[in-house]
Amino acid sequence: MEIADEQATLPARDSTFVQSLDRGLAVIRAFDAEHPRLNLSDVARATGLTRAAARRFLLTLVQLGYVRVDGREFSLRPRVLELGYSYLSGLTLPEVAEPHLETLVSRVHESSSVSVLDGDEIVYVARVPTKRIMTVLIAVGTRFPAHATSMGRVLLAGLPHAELAAYLQRAVFTPFTEHTVTDPVELRAAVERARRQGYALVDQELEHGLRSAAAPIHDADGEVVAALNVSVHASRTSLAQLEHELVPELLETAGNIELDLKRTRRPGS
Repeated sequence: MEIADEQATLPARDSTFVQSLDRGLAVIRAFDAEHPRLNLSDVARATGLTRAAARRFLLTLVQLGYVRVDGREFSLRPRVLELGYSYLSGLTLPEVAEPHLETLVSRVHESSSVSVLDGDEIVYVARVPTKRIMTVLIAVGTRFPAHATSMGRVLLAGLPHAELAAYLQRAVFTPFTEHTVTDPVELRAAVERARRQGYALVDQELEHGLRSAAAPIHDADGEVVAALNVSVHASRTSLAQLEHELVPELLETAGNIELDLKRTRRPGS
């Protein structure tokens, strides 16, 4: 009965959709930085699967080497990194950007990152840290909702107007602090401002004490393919200092990355 009820609530899919693959990936996604170890009930609850189905997927992933089991708890194994390696290894952007990030960080003495837009979230693809100023450890692969980040704002600004309108209609705008913009009209205004001025500023919207500025990175065709940011602590750097002292450095670095991206583009590609 549980399985029949579960199937009845699932949205209709076309004949090309492989539901078992969707469910297996959902099991993998249930694990994150806040939940590195989960028991069977945790996984079933996080994925919406029955306990029996969750158990089958977990034990299959154990046999494939992607998940380890320790008593009643499960956790991901390093082999799961293979699932994202093909994408990152084929992406020239991190290789091109990293030397520029290191130069920028050496000049401004603040952490800098590059991210791309994936659905309603940004995903970090390159990072050079200095002091840790966030409670969450950021590394390549870390994801944050686009609406609450400076990189998200410039990446959203690079979308066609129809895609931005669709995002504003569907996305959930979680308030992380009392400063987080959660009103779609206000967020649209912030994104349009980023589009006009060529950079975005975010003041303690993702986390208290964290300010950031971001600039878009364009490919050889002028399309926004990534975003570059600098993050500072509010106790050390005012919003005015961030804009007037660090944004020029940020824009210069983004421009240098763009020049190198053009040089690495192969003829006819």
